[in-house]
Amino acid sequence: MRKVRAIAIVLCAFVFQIAIAQAPGEISYHDESIMPEGKKGERIRSIINTTNSNDPERIRRFMNEECTEKFRDFAPMERHVSVWHSVYIETGGLDFHSIRTYVPERKEETIVILKDRNYGGWHGLIIKFEDEKNFLVAGLNFTGARTPTNVKEGALTEDQVITQVKEIMDRVIQRDVFSGAVLVAKGDKVLLELTGGEASKRFHVPNKIDTKFNLGSMNKMFTATAIVQLEEKGMLSFEDPINKYVDESWLPKKITSKITIHHLLTHTSGLGSYFNEAFMNGSRTLYRDIDDFKPLVKDEEPEFEPGERWRYSNTGMLLLGVVIESVTGESYFDYIRKNIYETAGMKNSDSYEMDYPVENLAIGYSPAPESEYGWQNNYFKHSIKGGPAGDGFSTVGDLHRFALAILSGKLVSKESLEIMWKVQGGEHYGYGFGIEEGSFGKIVGHSGGFAGINGKLDIFVDTGYIVAVLSNIDHGASPLADRINGLLKRVK
Repeated sequence: MRKVRAIAIVLCAFVFQIAIAQAPGEISYHDESIMPEGKKGERIRSIINTTNSNDPERIRRFMNEECTEKFRDFAPMERHVSVWHSVYIETGGLDFHSIRTYVPERKEETIVILKDRNYGGWHGLIIKFEDEKNFLVAGLNFTGARTPTNVKEGALTEDQVITQVKEIMDRVIQRDVFSGAVLVAKGDKVLLELTGGEASKRFHVPNKIDTKFNLGSMNKMFTATAIVQLEEKGMLSFEDPINKYVDESWLPKKITSKITIHHLLTHTSGLGSYFNEAFMNGSRTLYRDIDDFKPLVKDEEPEFEPGERWRYSNTGMLLLGVVIESVTGESYFDYIRKNIYETAGMKNSDSYEMDYPVENLAIGYSPAPESEYGWQNNYFKHSIKGGPAGDGFSTVGDLHRFALAILSGKLVSKESLEIMWKVQGGEHYGYGFGIEEGSFGKIVGHSGGFAGINGKLDIFVDTGYIVAVLSNIDHGASPLADRINGLLKRVK
């Protein structure tokens, strides 16, 4: 539900984000595998060595001695330590490869390209230095990166990809940085199914290929698909102002009359997230049905005029659930169950309530190095029940079935897919789907994450590959899915 790895602001020492280290409009980039001389090079080495040490005392010393006071005090010291620890756990350590320069030049940033030891993937370390004398660190950003220009990656066969994925899986499972399930398919042919880790660490129950995992924000694909179904039936229009369906017990008409369904689908409404202080400080058991969320939304003010720009919005997707209920006269959950899950053959997917003993369901865990147990479950952190913006449950097999159903026209028409899978409003996002395009064709899908939750579905529209990765630990799925996708892009 919360868009982990996709927020381009520096919350503390590092920020995880899904964007590639090359901004839109940049014509080219060049990599040179030479460390800068003098103080600048020393500082870069120190950042890498501090990361690889995974030593809290060394991290504190770096933040106190090698960073600006403003950057150090931006977050509590233990939050800095926690995020550095997360970077190390996810990557297994980082090795310097090159300094990247762009056309046009990005003068205020130094971009260091690194290779991680867990997945063998490329990452960009974007550094802001205070000056060119002391080179104190004023900001750090950790992001995925394109292949360096001085590395020539050859074509791969499907068999070579599968072999490499198995090797990566063995490594990350052994290092306890992956817990979950993986499916790689080409069309309806499953090429690989693998699992690792435990669905319950308390009872040492292993994950299985049909274990149900929390989806986080991946539910947004189902909500958007349902809205498009209703548009196809003539029951609504994408240009309808939402005050036709969302009454003033949610938001004032002066707000809803300016926001269209299109704005909600594309995260351009200006609305933010109902995961606010009231939600975080309240009982999760209060929020089961769509109407239960009204107190969290009623005082929200748009950050900008609808359509003006892009801002990821959980509130927007929640209100699409309100639209579905208003148009159909049935509950959001019943509509999705009947028109998405049943139609696609997704027998192990639903918005299960977490205080009931749902069988074969994974519990989410976050690293807790300060605890004797090493992990902390997320019982009291996320929603008691999922909804339009996320937190439902599914399996990698059901996600594969969803991908096949939407590609085949079972859920919406091929004409509607062209609208859904077209970038609408920026940030590589369409109607409830993320979009990536390149020489490999088009990839659509969605990721999701929160404490103890991470998942990703990628549908290679033109080559037919489908990758579903679900995990019940922090950052467990996205780096693995990204690496698999990078390998599949090289299949000729």
